[in-house]
Amino acid sequence: MRDSNQPSLLRTDFHTHTIFSKDSLTTPEKLIAACKRKGIDRVVVSDHNTIAGALRCKELDPERVIIGEEIMTTKGEILAAYVSEEVPAGLSPLETIERLRAQNAFISVSHPCDALRKGSWGYDALSEIIPYVDAIETFNARCMTPQSNWQAEEIARQNNLPGTHGSDGHTAFEIGRGTLLLPSFDDAESLKQALKNAVSPRLTLSSPFVHFTSRYAVWRKRINSR
Repeated sequence: MRDSNQPSLLRTDFHTHTIFSKDSLTTPEKLIAACKRKGIDRVVVSDHNTIAGALRCKELDPERVIIGEEIMTTKGEILAAYVSEEVPAGLSPLETIERLRAQNAFISVSHPCDALRKGSWGYDALSEIIPYVDAIETFNARCMTPQSNWQAEEIARQNNLPGTHGSDGHTAFEIGRGTLLLPSFDDAESLKQALKNAVSPRLTLSSPFVHFTSRYAVWRKRINSR
């Protein structure tokens, strides 16, 4: 039983998407509502190659929302938090990291070992950036197999890096399936410290069928744009 004088921990989802990602139909309003309903205290809104959705979510709920971005580099995807300036897709991993460092962002690596998804990392490319990142995403609820997360966790352990957990939720019902419980933090530096005392709650892999919701979102947006 937790000491009543001990500060409560913040349940944090490090990886979510809104309608500003090409493969999501979740509005900022629905994402925030899902977080409130599910007891998510902090959420990194990390749309693909844009911070527009995160900025809108931040307007709706400034305390709960952390502005993030999932950035497609030439080798794989970088997952950033506390982003103040959008970083474009298509840069090399090291240039992407350099731009994020310049704005004091927190840098993790998205689903590094999920070879079934675009944006996973090859061994050599991942080894090149390991010295320059703050964390590895060691649980992504959209990974097709648990082995992908286990492999990421082992890479983090071998390199003495903390792990981040994320639902990678592209729909509201996925939000919260991958979280960490953290002491209070309010920027990238304090987040690094908080991760040293992270507690992992029960984690839930999403059904592989959630990927069809993303394909549907892409199809629907394509049809609507005609």
